[in-house]
Amino acid sequence: MEERWSTEHVLSLAPDAASRKSAGKLSSPAPWSGTGTDGAALWGECQGSGRTPYRTVIELATPAYQCSCPSRKFPCKHALGLLLLWSGTPEAVPAAEPADWAADWLKSRQERAEKRAAPPADPEAARRRAEKRGARVAAGAAELRLRLADRIRHGLADQSTAGPWEEVAARMVDAQAGGLATRVRELDTLPEERLLAEYAMLHLLATAATRLDELPPDLAATVRARVGYTVDAAEVLAGPTVRDRWLVLGSKDTSDDRLTTRRVWLRGAKTGRPALLLAFGRPGQAPDLALPTGHLLEADLGYHPGARPLRAALGTRYGAPEPGPAAPPAGLTVAEAVAGYGTAVADDPWLDSWPTVLTGVVPVRTPDGWYLTDGHHTVPVRPSAVPEAALWRLTAVSTGRPLTVFGEYGHQGFAPVTAWTAEHRPVGLTSA
Repeated sequence: MEERWSTEHVLSLAPDAASRKSAGKLSSPAPWSGTGTDGAALWGECQGSGRTPYRTVIELATPAYQCSCPSRKFPCKHALGLLLLWSGTPEAVPAAEPADWAADWLKSRQERAEKRAAPPADPEAARRRAEKRGARVAAGAAELRLRLADRIRHGLADQSTAGPWEEVAARMVDAQAGGLATRVRELDTLPEERLLAEYAMLHLLATAATRLDELPPDLAATVRARVGYTVDAAEVLAGPTVRDRWLVLGSKDTSDDRLTTRRVWLRGAKTGRPALLLAFGRPGQAPDLALPTGHLLEADLGYHPGARPLRAALGTRYGAPEPGPAAPPAGLTVAEAVAGYGTAVADDPWLDSWPTVLTGVVPVRTPDGWYLTDGHHTVPVRPSAVPEAALWRLTAVSTGRPLTVFGEYGHQGFAPVTAWTAEHRPVGLTSA
């Protein structure tokens, strides 16, 4: 029997609160007709105010959605309503062969995926483009080194030459070094006490970007990723992959004016390897990757190259996510977490944090901020990493007793993502 998604999981896909509310009104069988599922997709027709019903189809693996309604939100309320109907009233979405209109969309989607996975038509032209970009990046990195050295030469306290970094960031964009541009823009927002350290790390990265051919292959791959080079998921999955039953440790969405980024952290049940999946959505559109926290997914992952591989691409799935073990994941003491992050930084000097499960910790609020303590050592909660209301929820989950918490540990502290209750139920901590 196929695993149906929970209501919480379905609603996590909604782009906003209004969509969640509207979807609830479409979660009963009344407005739906022609519904069905083949285990890999759902489809159905939803009667609206007009004469012609809206046709909705959902591919579950990604998931991906298509609806004939005019909504600019993604997924729309009809897709969410159909998912809620399938989740809460399985008999209303019977097993069937896809309707012709649903089958056409599913087929075209598969064809587009195969086309994206095809090798480039002209490998020699691709090589020339890569060489041209490499020269631009190296020139941009060399210019950044000079700019940073000039600021240091005049002294951080001398504001006569300390104009905004936006112009330099634009130069890095022109040099096709988007990663450098992002870090340069952040310099204008940093407090003075952190500037010197960030200058040093940025200078180290720019120097490495001008000497890629001299670095070990794994470290060179890390530098390329930090500078802004990207690797297509198809290319990652074409190499070695890791098959495991992956425990979903947690997820977090961050948004700006241009993009919503969803981070999903996994841990292999057999290999113990951590992994980070990224998905992106345009404004008003939820990212198309949704995995329920605490569930297990058997799948192939392809890791992006690097000295400390973490980001991965999701490949073949061997079934739907299933409920995970009836116990929190194994974790570390605070001291072990600090040591683990130190080992990771030795491989990747620009690593801000590392996914970590802390066990037996209690949240504590002091006049100086929030902390997690295991009775022997204490780690600060990273400022602004999680809403205040979520930290109070963490306190309510703990009720003064030690608990297991997953998050990211780094030099600025710990950023909680998920906590497990006394009943071993995961609770998300990334929203208010």
